[in-house]
Amino acid sequence: MKIFTLEFWRYAGERAIKTFAQAAIASLGVGSAGLFAIDYLGLLSLAGGAALLSILTSIVAKSKA
Repeated sequence: MKIFTLEFWRYAGERAIKTFAQAAIASLGVGSAGLFAIDYLGLLSLAGGAALLSILTSIVAKSKA
Protein backbone atom coordinates (compact mmCIF):
# COMPACT_ATOMS: atom_id res chain seq x y z
CA MET A 1 0.00 0.00 0.00
CA LYS A 2 1.49 3.32 -1.05
CA ILE A 3 1.24 6.55 0.93
CA PHE A 4 -0.64 8.41 -1.82
CA THR A 5 -3.59 6.04 -1.95
CA LEU A 6 -7.02 6.57 -0.48
CA GLU A 7 -6.75 3.21 1.30
CA PHE A 8 -3.63 4.32 3.18
CA TRP A 9 -5.25 7.56 4.35
CA ARG A 10 -8.41 5.77 5.46
CA TYR A 11 -6.42 3.40 7.67
CA ALA A 12 -4.14 6.15 8.93
CA GLY A 13 -7.13 8.38 9.66
CA GLU A 14 -8.93 5.63 11.52
CA ARG A 15 -5.84 4.98 13.65
CA ALA A 16 -5.47 8.70 14.34
CA ILE A 17 -9.11 9.02 15.45
CA LYS A 18 -8.72 6.05 17.79
CA THR A 19 -5.51 7.52 19.19
CA PHE A 20 -7.24 10.90 19.68
CA ALA A 21 -10.06 9.25 21.62
CA GLN A 22 -7.69 7.17 23.74
CA ALA A 23 -5.57 10.19 24.66
CA ALA A 24 -8.66 12.24 25.50
CA ILE A 25 -10.08 9.51 27.72
CA ALA A 26 -6.72 9.01 29.43
CA SER A 27 -6.35 12.72 30.17
CA LEU A 28 -9.90 12.84 31.57
CA GLY A 29 -9.11 9.97 33.91
CA VAL A 30 -5.99 11.67 35.24
CA GLY A 31 -7.77 14.74 36.59
CA SER A 32 -10.86 13.10 38.09
CA ALA A 33 -12.39 16.57 38.30
CA GLY A 34 -15.92 17.77 37.79
CA LEU A 35 -17.31 18.22 34.30
CA PHE A 36 -16.90 22.01 34.40
CA ALA A 37 -13.43 21.93 35.93
CA ILE A 38 -11.85 20.12 32.98
CA ASP A 39 -9.29 22.02 30.91
CA TYR A 40 -10.83 21.25 27.52
CA LEU A 41 -8.26 23.25 25.58
CA GLY A 42 -5.45 21.24 27.18
CA LEU A 43 -7.35 18.01 26.57
CA LEU A 44 -7.87 18.82 22.87
CA SER A 45 -4.25 19.91 22.52
CA LEU A 46 -2.94 16.69 24.03
CA ALA A 47 -5.29 14.46 22.03
CA GLY A 48 -4.61 16.39 18.81
CA GLY A 49 -0.87 16.02 19.31
CA ALA A 50 -1.29 12.29 19.81
CA ALA A 51 -3.36 12.04 16.62
CA LEU A 52 -0.73 13.98 14.68
CA LEU A 53 1.98 11.65 15.96
CA SER A 54 -0.14 8.70 14.85
CA ILE A 55 -0.38 10.08 11.30
CA LEU A 56 3.36 10.81 11.19
CA THR A 57 4.14 7.32 12.49
CA SER A 58 1.96 5.82 9.76
CA ILE A 59 3.80 7.84 7.11
CA VAL A 60 7.24 6.92 8.41
CA ALA A 61 6.36 3.24 8.77
CA LYS A 62 4.97 3.11 5.23
CA SER A 63 7.91 4.97 3.70
CA LYS A 64 10.35 2.42 5.20
CA ALA A 65 8.36 -0.55 3.91
